[in-house]
Amino acid sequence: MGVAELEQCRDRFATVAEEIKTLSGGLSEAQFNWRPGPDQWSIEECLAHLVIAGQFQLRSIESATQAARTKGLTGAGPFRYGFLERVFLRNMEPAGTRKFKAPRRFRPVHGQPLTAIVPTLLHLQSQFIRSTEQAEGLDLARVKVPTPISRFFRVSLGMTLAIVAAHELRHLEQARRVRQHPQFPGRS
Repeated sequence: MGVAELEQCRDRFATVAEEIKTLSGGLSEAQFNWRPGPDQWSIEECLAHLVIAGQFQLRSIESATQAARTKGLTGAGPFRYGFLERVFLRNMEPAGTRKFKAPRRFRPVHGQPLTAIVPTLLHLQSQFIRSTEQAEGLDLARVKVPTPISRFFRVSLGMTLAIVAAHELRHLEQARRVRQHPQFPGRS
């Protein structure tokens, strides 16, 4: 991952922000919190999950970036990433068929207001875009970031940014399916 790949991550975070606006635009609180089934997430829960996970990931990315600058871990790329990182990214993409259960600490509370979740998630996108800018010039393969899965499992900074964007797009697709559900309230 080099500058072009960081630009791709920036573009994906900008796309996420636009899709959040489109997806949540015009929704009532009832629609935002409507669940297609008892064990299925609402649009609110999909987006609230991204807020919870995103705040953790952003802190981890910022900390790793600062530590890398202090240690002088710079590089120009192209960077090579490990097999497991590439597999994890592929599985996290919206087209990935593998389902994951969110760890308890990343499960959202149902019933939060649209006016709290959407602006917070949009702000996170601007912070993720800023984090890609701060990552420029670092060795994106050598700088390691703790994952939400385990503090012992670390992923390269370049792959972390790509995985975060893929994770967000995956849950936006999940939320889009909720809005397109035949029983979605107010659907004509």
